Amino acid sequence: MDGSLLYGRHLRRPIARLCRSCSNRLGPRLVRSYASASGAEPDIYDVVCVGGGPAGLSLLTALRANPSTAGLRVALVEAQDLRKLRAWKLPPDRYSNRCSSLTPASARFLDQIGAWSHVQRDRVQPYHEMQVWDGLTDAHIEFDWASTSSSSGGAGPRTIAYMTENLNLTSGLLKRLDELGNTTIFDGARVENITLGEETEELDLREWPVVHLAGGKQLTARLLVGADGANSPVRAFAGIDSKGWDYERHGVVATLELEGNGWGGDDTKIAYQRFLPTGPVAMLPLPGNYATLVWSTTPSRAALLKSLPAKEFIALVNAAFRLSTVDLAYMHTQSSGQADELAWRLQHTRFDAHSVPQTVTGVQEGTVASFPLRMRHADTYIGQRVALVGDAAHTVHPLAGQGLNQGQGDAESLARTLAYAADHGQDIGVKMTLEPYAAERYAANHVLLGVVDKLHKLYAVQSGPLVPLRSWGLSAVNAMGPLKGFFMRQAAGERMKLF
Repeated sequence: MDGSLLYGRHLRRPIARLCRSCSNRLGPRLVRSYASASGAEPDIYDVVCVGGGPAGLSLLTALRANPSTAGLRVALVEAQDLRKLRAWKLPPDRYSNRCSSLTPASARFLDQIGAWSHVQRDRVQPYHEMQVWDGLTDAHIEFDWASTSSSSGGAGPRTIAYMTENLNLTSGLLKRLDELGNTTIFDGARVENITLGEETEELDLREWPVVHLAGGKQLTARLLVGADGANSPVRAFAGIDSKGWDYERHGVVATLELEGNGWGGDDTKIAYQRFLPTGPVAMLPLPGNYATLVWSTTPSRAALLKSLPAKEFIALVNAAFRLSTVDLAYMHTQSSGQADELAWRLQHTRFDAHSVPQTVTGVQEGTVASFPLRMRHADTYIGQRVALVGDAAHTVHPLAGQGLNQGQGDAESLARTLAYAADHGQDIGVKMTLEPYAAERYAANHVLLGVVDKLHKLYAVQSGPLVPLRSWGLSAVNAMGPLKGFFMRQAAGERMKLF
């Protein structure tokens, strides 16, 4: 039976009377403005998702790939022209500068919904080890499965994560969604307003969101999903507050070219992260001799990095992994000449060449950019006929590389919740139906947001007893295989088992 027909009876008068009683229980908070009467039959969808990023595309693909929800009438609203995304392709020696670290759990989810095979795998780089150290004390921790109590079972190195360009992921998801079919896509579409529906002789849609697009098109949703970013109009429509703060830091990104063929050869790749007082700097492997940079630093230093010629920018990146924090700070006061300064200082600086990334020799033109860093968390992920996923629900500091994975977890959980509702004849839009999603994801995301925020603040401390204490803690965890294995399993996306 067509899944959309499963809910067809909900549109008749008896259910309309039920909706009126629901309106009384909800109170005035969600009652704002209503769609104007037009006399035209409303264009009704089971699910309307606003936002075609990784979280939104993953959710719709999961709904389409599951037989329980494949028959739902769904729509995607995206402001960008998706024709460019469908045709996205770069030469093998060019990489875009916005990359993400996908956990094995996220990769399994993408594989389950059939999207992983549509991602250009030759542009995806798994890595099997991560070196993390304190920029002030050089205390370090080495994340690799071989040094923990977990065995790889003789099958070679276990993957910690997969580095991929965000555009590669979204392009693969869109191809899979197109392959599955039966999704109405409104791309290049601007959301002008979101209101509540109206009551007619046949329908009572006063609690149903109506998405008004530029040009006059109106989409009525049984469930409206906000996958529309940190400044989510869907979240604003639902009256859901989002709390948090700005870090007064910017994330500088770039695509780097390295000496040789990357770290550890083709079979074993290593990611590096150094915690500096101004924020962590990370160099993460891409295929071949390429890497992606994510450097969290002050706005003034970010502005300097973006203004420098390639030669001086490269020198500062190499210095960030090799020089003392005092030397690095001095180099940031120079408007030019960083390459000569680095060459001189390296002659007087001792460091282990095997514990730092390979030397950066080039930066791809046009890839140096920055964005402000902030932490935000919505008060709830659900409202009446509204659900939030991805950045619309939460934004996190990039130091743990978990932002995109949180959104993938949201999409997987919400899709599973909706499939259960469809199998049991439940209305997919009411809060009671959506509660399992909110209960599962809010707590997990809240813990991760808190841990990442505390790590950022801990490593921003430059003096006092906290400095030796955090270094002792880092060294202690590095020496305790089972504990380190626990942290690695959580970072890989495995669920925490308390009992």
